[in-house]
Amino acid sequence: MSDPAARGPEEVRPPAPEPHPGTYPPAGAHPPHLASPPQPYPPPHPGAPYPPPHPGAPYPPPHPGAPGYPYGAAYPYGAPHPPAPGGSPGDSEPRQRLHPLSPALHGAKSLVVIIAGLSWSTLGRVGFGWFAVLAALLALGATVLAVVSWYYTGYHVVGRELRVYEGLLWRRTRAIPLERLQAVEVVRPLLAQLTGLAELRLEVVGGGKTEAPLAYLSVADANTLRQRLLALAGRAPAATPAPGTAPEPGAAAVPAGAATPPGQPLHAVRNEDLLLSQLLTPQAFLIPFGVAFVAAQFLTEGSWSFIAVASTLTAMAGVLLQPIRRVLDDWNFRLARDADTLRVRNGLLETRAQTVPLHRVQTVRATWPLLWRMKGWLRLRLEVAGYSAGEADERNRPDRLLPVGDLPTAEAILGEVLPGVRLGELPLARPPARARWLNPLSRRVLGAGLHERVFAVRSGLLTRQVVVVPYARIQSVRVVQGPAQRRLGLATVHADTAGGAGAAAHDRDVAEAWALAADLTARSHAARRAG
Repeated sequence: MSDPAARGPEEVRPPAPEPHPGTYPPAGAHPPHLASPPQPYPPPHPGAPYPPPHPGAPYPPPHPGAPGYPYGAAYPYGAPHPPAPGGSPGDSEPRQRLHPLSPALHGAKSLVVIIAGLSWSTLGRVGFGWFAVLAALLALGATVLAVVSWYYTGYHVVGRELRVYEGLLWRRTRAIPLERLQAVEVVRPLLAQLTGLAELRLEVVGGGKTEAPLAYLSVADANTLRQRLLALAGRAPAATPAPGTAPEPGAAAVPAGAATPPGQPLHAVRNEDLLLSQLLTPQAFLIPFGVAFVAAQFLTEGSWSFIAVASTLTAMAGVLLQPIRRVLDDWNFRLARDADTLRVRNGLLETRAQTVPLHRVQTVRATWPLLWRMKGWLRLRLEVAGYSAGEADERNRPDRLLPVGDLPTAEAILGEVLPGVRLGELPLARPPARARWLNPLSRRVLGAGLHERVFAVRSGLLTRQVVVVPYARIQSVRVVQGPAQRRLGLATVHADTAGGAGAAAHDRDVAEAWALAADLTARSHAARRAG
């Protein structure tokens, strides 16, 4: 029999200790070695029970959130496994359901979609009675599905995750890490306002669309959950009552009907200016032509049928949809500043309370439509990183900074977002004279320049616009040449951002383009180091 001392240390196999109740490890015992690679057990929290090892399974690393930690950073030692689909969560917080009126609101929304999908031609073929029966049956089926979906939908907060459970045949669990959370918006469509409910929408970094909208919750529950999620995400703002809620005890009283967001008020858009600005649009000027077309059709054909009138009005409504939607969305627009965030509240039929972190603003775009110039008006828009810019519905994007206003108001608001930047003082140089072959009409409008803090670009003939990009937000710089540009010795310089389009200086001289690209790169690096 060989002496154990003669064997190498890798051959020593101490016997496994007997299970010991209470805290682990027991006093005076050494933790057993694991299979290759050897790894000691992590020290538990004082007094915390150590989980019994599974045969052959490695022990978790000592710090929550480290690679290999089971089920994410939300689980401490000794936490239970995730619940089976449809089972009890087994966590300290029970799973919550949406408001019981949620299926009714979803069914009402489905009824509108169903009627629009059946179209006027179906009404003309089957008659009003059968049309109503068909719409009612489809709406009833949609409501039943909404009730079933509500029954199997739930949510709860586990550590630093929001978990949403949904689905009947194909059940799905979505875990949203709150570290990636940028904002939680309280949205109240018209039906939700009538029933005292609200919808919660989450904006997550890198999300292609709004994550896990919780529709619908009571206004008080939506506001409470919003504050809790933002607090867990590490960016809890001051107490912000959702639209329609009463202020918390000790908070400043807000007059009834006021629509001012919390923080320092910056600007409130007059609804009269908003209406007039939308009348000064090309769509509004099409109204007389549409009315003349309808009148000529009735006078020549003598057709006054309901189907003809409804179809014509539907076509005209499609033309007017954009300006009408802008008026409804930007009604009672209020802008305020709260520490390092902008707070926006707007909407008539659907009220929205949004939060825009200033450190995530990538670009600011000022636009002068042709017909607005006689009034000296412009609008300001933002590009914000981490928001769902890829959604088809642009109303979900917090890009409104000033729907309509004059130049002094715009410069005052721009100074809050980008201190020291004024639209009237941007150094914008035109491209060389040979660029007129590519831009015969707009060559005098094009401009680009380097401000102390931002890269500025001007473009547009009928609709003039200026885009400013802070140097610290520039992700990459590109120099692009097309076939015609190569023959003329021109190039375009692109400054790309994380929020979307960025800015582009069109048709610059090749030498100037490369110098501009090098200068942008250097200033971007310097701004990031300074930040």
